Amino acid sequence: MDGLKRQAAAQALEHVQDGMKLGLGTGSTARHFVELLGERVAGGMKVIGVPTSEATRAQAEACNIPLTTLDEVDRLDLTVDGADEVDPALNLIKGGGGALLREKIVAAASDRMIVIADDTKWVDVLGRFPLPVEVIPFGLAATQRAMAAAFAQSGVSGQMGLRKGRDGHVFVTDGGHWIVDAHLGRIADAPRLAGLLSLIPGVVEHGLFIGLASTAVLAGAQGIRVVERR
Repeated sequence: MDGLKRQAAAQALEHVQDGMKLGLGTGSTARHFVELLGERVAGGMKVIGVPTSEATRAQAEACNIPLTTLDEVDRLDLTVDGADEVDPALNLIKGGGGALLREKIVAAASDRMIVIADDTKWVDVLGRFPLPVEVIPFGLAATQRAMAAAFAQSGVSGQMGLRKGRDGHVFVTDGGHWIVDAHLGRIADAPRLAGLLSLIPGVVEHGLFIGLASTAVLAGAQGIRVVERR
């Protein structure tokens, strides 16, 4: 599986050109991309990156990739990031690694987003992977009640769980927030649910990435498949 992720990352790297401003994704597949990009930078390629997490920042610095922030640049040429699920419209579920807020901010500030993944992440309908929703700790029960109402309005339902870290304590995002994972099974109308969740005051951001990805690079046993958003 790790080999497939690296193949997808290598394919995405072919879209990177000298002088580009890049969004650097987070997660196991994006880690391969950052490592390969570091090799190109060591060979003389000139790029500058905006990391989507503290983990990616540390990795990029170790690879000597020059970094900047969205306060210092207007737009990014390209973001390369992984996904937990990709559907045929190239809508995504992201946030399994807990970095969805910064990932979405960076993707939205980019002219293009290439999603890199192994082909097990390709699904007909989003929702088998639990949907991460980043929330403010204050008023959590009220936020979860509002989330349940949003689910009902979009014709889905399922258990919600507060994400825990490896140490058993509540997982805290880079932004100091918590994550509720919603086990919904099938999200028939992801754009509708995305809109409803965004209206809830206690929801900081959710893991539905609607209309942000322009290309998906999927690596499988049969090779690389590239899907463009129609």
